[in-house]
Amino acid sequence: MTEPALLDDLPNIVAEHLHPVDIDALGLPQASRHAPRILILYGSLRRRSYSRFVAEEAGRLLRCLGCEVRTFNPSGLPLPDDAEADHPRVQALRELAEWSEGMVWVSPERHGAMTSVMKAQIDWIPLSIGGMRPTQGKTLAVMQVSGGSQSFNAVNQMRLLGRWMRMLTVPNQSSVPKAFNEFDDNGRMKDSSLYRRIVDVCEELVKFTWLTRDRSDYLTDRYSERVESPDATSRRVNQQRH
Repeated sequence: MTEPALLDDLPNIVAEHLHPVDIDALGLPQASRHAPRILILYGSLRRRSYSRFVAEEAGRLLRCLGCEVRTFNPSGLPLPDDAEADHPRVQALRELAEWSEGMVWVSPERHGAMTSVMKAQIDWIPLSIGGMRPTQGKTLAVMQVSGGSQSFNAVNQMRLLGRWMRMLTVPNQSSVPKAFNEFDDNGRMKDSSLYRRIVDVCEELVKFTWLTRDRSDYLTDRYSERVESPDATSRRVNQQRH
């Protein structure tokens, strides 16, 4: 049963239609029972940031659906290659990525693409650390906001990056056009079909995370990596950084 206090913070939700995830219906009698751990990244530093508003709304929904949620604030994160990996903000981001079992990426669309703020966060998350792949097998949901008509450029780019990071990106996604019309003065999203799509995406992410997290090691067990370990592959193909 969803906690009433969590629903109180979601005024647009019709409580009788927001169902807790039924773990048994997913066929997971032996599943780990801890709350799914979800990391949210957003791609804007503006004071009135619509991608942050969507990220915050997603966080409320995911908590209501039983998740433990953490959101990374990209302020102070250096550009990739403009600092060392031991920079405190880089370390904070990488620790959250390692902690998480799934992620939500929310970016504005700028000049037909995701923002540099969004891309920098993804670029600081390495494909491998000491033989470990911090994002491999984790779930991902992608969303975008636009100042004009509806577009899917940013979500399509983030899907491509999710695949490159070896993540399991859920089929559903959200694109909010004319975002300035969709939020009140307090940054809360108005009820609409666009809001309900965000609810759908969050529900789907939670279900896919429950389905895959205990099976992630098996699902990503590859013949090629049994023949040659990731460490050995890295040593073989490693080239001097430009």
